[in-house]
Amino acid sequence: MTREARESAPASQSYFVGQLAAYAKQPQVAAPATIESLSNRLTYLDKKQIKQVQRAYQYADKAHDGQFRRTGHPYISHPTAVALILAEMRMDHQTLMAALLHDVIEDSDTSKATLGRRFGQEVADIVDGVSKLTNIFASRAEAQAENFQKMALAMAKDIRVIMVKMADRLHNMRTIGVMSDAQRKRIARETLDFYAPIANRLGVHTMKTELEELGFKALHPLRADRIERAVKAARGNRREPMEEIANTITAALNRDGINATVVSREKNPYSIYRKMQTQHKSFTEIMDVFGFRIVVDQVDACYRTLGAVHNLYKPVAGRFKDYIAIPKANGYQSLHTSLVGMHGIPIEVQIRTKQMDAVAENGIAGHWLYKAGDDEADHSQRRARQWVQDLLELQRQAGNPLEFIESLKLDLFPDEVYVFTPEGDILELPKGACPVDFAYVVHTDIGNRCVACRVDRNLAPLSLQLQSGQTVEIITADDARPNPDWLTFVVTSRARSAIRLALKQQQNNESISLGRRLLNRALGNANTSINDLDFRRLRRVFTELGVRRLDELLAAIGNGDLMAYVAAQKLLAADNPDYEAVTVEGGGPVSIRGGEGLVINYGRCCGPVPGDQIVGHMTPGKGFVVHIETCPNITELRRRARREIIPARWTATTEGEFTTTLKVDVHRRKGILAEIAAEVTAADAGVDNIKVEERNAEVSTMIMGVTVRDRTHLARVMRRLRNVSAVINLARVGY
Repeated sequence: MTREARESAPASQSYFVGQLAAYAKQPQVAAPATIESLSNRLTYLDKKQIKQVQRAYQYADKAHDGQFRRTGHPYISHPTAVALILAEMRMDHQTLMAALLHDVIEDSDTSKATLGRRFGQEVADIVDGVSKLTNIFASRAEAQAENFQKMALAMAKDIRVIMVKMADRLHNMRTIGVMSDAQRKRIARETLDFYAPIANRLGVHTMKTELEELGFKALHPLRADRIERAVKAARGNRREPMEEIANTITAALNRDGINATVVSREKNPYSIYRKMQTQHKSFTEIMDVFGFRIVVDQVDACYRTLGAVHNLYKPVAGRFKDYIAIPKANGYQSLHTSLVGMHGIPIEVQIRTKQMDAVAENGIAGHWLYKAGDDEADHSQRRARQWVQDLLELQRQAGNPLEFIESLKLDLFPDEVYVFTPEGDILELPKGACPVDFAYVVHTDIGNRCVACRVDRNLAPLSLQLQSGQTVEIITADDARPNPDWLTFVVTSRARSAIRLALKQQQNNESISLGRRLLNRALGNANTSINDLDFRRLRRVFTELGVRRLDELLAAIGNGDLMAYVAAQKLLAADNPDYEAVTVEGGGPVSIRGGEGLVINYGRCCGPVPGDQIVGHMTPGKGFVVHIETCPNITELRRRARREIIPARWTATTEGEFTTTLKVDVHRRKGILAEIAAEVTAADAGVDNIKVEERNAEVSTMIMGVTVRDRTHLARVMRRLRNVSAVINLARVGY
């Protein structure tokens, strides 16, 4: 950027910020409705319901008397504008009443109980739900996440809570220009990150589009202006060919006796900006595509229309999607196809019924638009409620609020693939999902017990990215447990949360088991055990050690947060007033099986394998860390006496594979790396990683992690490597 451009940028931005402020203060934006004009929009309600809405307005007007917004308008203009947005969606009278009253609890002395007595419990509950969400993102990350969890709970009780909140945010975004610079950017970022995606997830397309437009202008005013100008310029060049294509499609449908409305689809500036960013495309490439929407009367006419346009223009292979047979997660239904039009112009066509179009624009609000038993609107409503229930399940499984928000963000941006169960049922998954994601969608227990899978009847890796149309079968085992590595490739929030929950439970169980062994080992020096202690009399010791019950004490010992011999001394002293202190530090060795998983770790410095002489030490948060007895780090720990060194031994039978590190000096030659790796594989071992250091022009040193079953297996690997002619020297690292 040139110096002149850098200097003019702040000035240009100030100009656009000034425009935003001027727009926010316009009466038709800040105060678009009065109670009279709002009442005139409520012709779909009966007279009694309209009177109830008017009564709610009068109460809110009195509660906000003397209060003004930053635009300079009386505060009542805001709840009236929110009610108007919802009236345009034909929401029920209780939602409109709650919209008018949504700020009275926060801004006046009115309580929820008072609202309940005056306007009914349902209205009071909606208002209370919205009030609790006022500062949802206003504080530090943890508090933001906790508040968002409140939103999930409020939505679960009544989906209308989120509709009022979304309409509230929409009007606030229309008047965002009067906010300070920092507030404007924060609110715009929240809107783009959460509110617009939630509107999309609930299928409210009109609201989602406007929230994106307003958020984009507020956050990036210069970029928004440039794209808008470019769109207007391109629109003039596109008008003639678009009209010609629309007329050609209409004429073809009329010939086939199909009654349809054909309209061109305009891309909004924010969607253009997102595509330019994510798909790395230029503005011209995106604007080259001509979009049309065809709205017909009946579902069967959708498929007849598809045949007609495919006869008219050549379809693009692999670019057809049937969202009527398999609706999107938010209830959206439509046929999508891509065509090559005249002069090679790319055309994207959406075909849907009038009801589908209404649901596509209004999402869950379509339930109120088509309340008289319309299946499509009811379907959208059921999907919205199912999503909210899934949110509650995520919240239950999440370890903390930030984890919940991370899962929610994944859930808000789905790009679907559709796969089949062996019984022929269709399941919807986000793009990039793997068989483990599939397993957890079927049932959490299936996911937790998953050991392998078949995709289209062939065995496949659990990390395979699934494609639409595949049939997936999960193979389970009763004693199977989730693998921590799954977290590196699952993409669904449901799978991620369930795996974390299972791993935490698994780690807790293993910590308790290890803690029990370590405490019994320490108590054994005083010729006693956990079973000999009377824990009813030891509650004072629990308090002193910061735990409430025995399992918590054992888990703290197993995790390395509390030393076993310290806990043993305190328990022995409290259990027996005549206790004379004896040393309880030390004791017999701890048995290592190799399959303990999450609370027994192996020192990377020396890479112990079964057959090595081993010891260990407790490390807070990591549990029991195993080292070779001669490991330099153990020698250092002994010298400094920083923590207890605990003898350990391998059990007669060990489980799994163990990683150790080899240092291999080799003569440099072409293909030596592949030759070394091939020798390791030929010995039925694995290569975990290889790092090559060039010592000089003739010699390189490889630091190689290998996975083996035991010391005998390792010896066989090393013997094969020594037989390679290029190997000069070979040794274990840290041994």
